[in-house]
Amino acid sequence: MSEVTTIGLDIAKQVFHAHGADSTGRAVFSRKLTRGKLLDFFAAHPRCLVALEACGGAHHWARELRAMGHEVRLIPPAYVKPFVKRHKNDAVDAEAICEAAQRPSMRFVAVKSEEQQAAALVFRTRDLAVKQRTQIANAIRGHLAEYGWVAPKGAFHLTMLADLLEDGEIRETLPEAARPMFAMMVDMLVDLDKRIAVLDKEITRRAREDEVARRLMTIPGIGPITATAIAAIAPPADTFAKGRDFAAWLGLVPKQASTGGKQKLGAISRMGERTLRRLLIIGSSAVVLQASKRGAPVGSWLEGMLARKPRMLVTVALANKMARTVWALLVKQEDYRAPVAVAA
Repeated sequence: MSEVTTIGLDIAKQVFHAHGADSTGRAVFSRKLTRGKLLDFFAAHPRCLVALEACGGAHHWARELRAMGHEVRLIPPAYVKPFVKRHKNDAVDAEAICEAAQRPSMRFVAVKSEEQQAAALVFRTRDLAVKQRTQIANAIRGHLAEYGWVAPKGAFHLTMLADLLEDGEIRETLPEAARPMFAMMVDMLVDLDKRIAVLDKEITRRAREDEVARRLMTIPGIGPITATAIAAIAPPADTFAKGRDFAAWLGLVPKQASTGGKQKLGAISRMGERTLRRLLIIGSSAVVLQASKRGAPVGSWLEGMLARKPRMLVTVALANKMARTVWALLVKQEDYRAPVAVAA
């Protein structure tokens, strides 16, 4: 039997599938494994390259396999899909992962430690709480509209509605059966506001204690939430050869449809880390808003862009510029230095 050099592992909750291939890419074995026997199988197997899709639970199994001495690589699922032949099942998926891992130009995902995943969990938790708060706020607005009550957008107006629901004109016009339901939703909204405030304080505390986060906060438009999110979620800066690669990883570069030597660029690709991309765009929108109201520095890049481009386009372009600046600061380990405007 040929020596196995690469194993493609299709992971799941209980039933896994391993596909082994030799150095030429020829299949050596294809085996189904239960969750309880997975580590025993790899502990008895000679050290080799093990490839997995970068999906839920992949980082955990990557750490376990690395501890046994195997070389582990995580592949984005989108890069595995082209190697799937016709029908889809666990065996075919494992074979596709194995084949993709052997390609010399394949891109891989950095394996995260438990500490990195724990640091990122505060942002996932905050995002979940914010989404739930938005859902409840929309539910209150939607149900009140059924009784003829509407309010402008914004947290302030929602607070006013909540006060009127508790003891005001709105409460008296609602059916008796509806009042406790609205009261329950208002209580849930207040509770979520308190929880989000606690998470914001925790994020601010982490930002003050982390050297990388403090350095990133010197960039205009990046606050404690964005700075600590980048420090926790983004892979090491030396993973990327240049700032544009980091911006592309975030999905902040134009989508290409070029052919025949003619370059055609469209909107941003959005093919990347959604959380960081969203935070950078929120930060850049704040900078652009202030520049629109108070004026950008004379002779600056932002002033020139606002003079000839729509504000939303400038916002995204600034987010791209901020991503490149973030990469430069992480690589050089320096604080942000504002560019000096050149007089015309």
